Amino acid sequence: MTAIDTKLLAAFWTIAGDTSPDDAEWISPDSLAVRAEAASKAGWKGIGLSLDDCRYSVQKYGASGVRRILQDNGLDFLELEILMDWYTNDGRREASDRARREFLKFGGELGMCNLKVGVSHLDLAPTNHSQMADEFGKLCDDFSPIDATVGLEFMPFCKVASLADALPIVQGADRENGGLVIDIWHVVRSGTTYEEVSAVPARFIKGVELNDAGASAVGTLMHDSVYHRKACGEGEFDCPSFVNAVQTAGFHQKYWGVEILSDFLRRAPVEVRAKHVYDRTMTQFPKT
Repeated sequence: MTAIDTKLLAAFWTIAGDTSPDDAEWISPDSLAVRAEAASKAGWKGIGLSLDDCRYSVQKYGASGVRRILQDNGLDFLELEILMDWYTNDGRREASDRARREFLKFGGELGMCNLKVGVSHLDLAPTNHSQMADEFGKLCDDFSPIDATVGLEFMPFCKVASLADALPIVQGADRENGGLVIDIWHVVRSGTTYEEVSAVPARFIKGVELNDAGASAVGTLMHDSVYHRKACGEGEFDCPSFVNAVQTAGFHQKYWGVEILSDFLRRAPVEVRAKHVYDRTMTQFPKT
């Protein structure tokens, strides 16, 4: 795949502006209409929304209004994020199931392509891969009727920290619409190699996220992830080699995601953050 035929999706945090995972609600101060227009002008073909932001936008515009905004701006791909505690069997599950039902409702109404799911950094219980695989399979089955994939993100600050931790879960579930979302930041910071990425069976890669950062984390891993990511080519991750590894694995989804959380992007006007990140990301792909 070359830059000419590459389509990019701006994950929620990439163009959300002055909000962060530390906030009580994940809602962009810029309206969906404003973000969608800026994304379209910059060249993006998809956008991501948090559950809070999606709910707020549907309340403001209606589901048909949200669909129209996306369609009018040529944003063909929609991702929603992020469902946590989907595998638990204690008091956390009730809230998770409420979110699950909302994701299913909004995903069906808006034509969601992929749901991102993860594991909370607050969950310190031993990992039961078999139980998580069973629950991941049930989750995939729930979203299959709306033609959505489900992508599990491993994160180095949680107990499913690396590719080696996450891959057995999605392989154990063995669902056509279930797999991994492989974020380059999580790959590098977890000590996963690009060679390991290149060996992942293509059917288990449901999403890829590009970004960059320094050679070493600034502060804790969580702090580095939330405040110090960079646009591709502005850090030390060697994004072209990661792109090559993903392509070697046989990645065949219709778009590449880009997820950047940084103070620079939070402060920048929406048009600037949309164009800057898009332009920097496209330079990571071969021209011919």
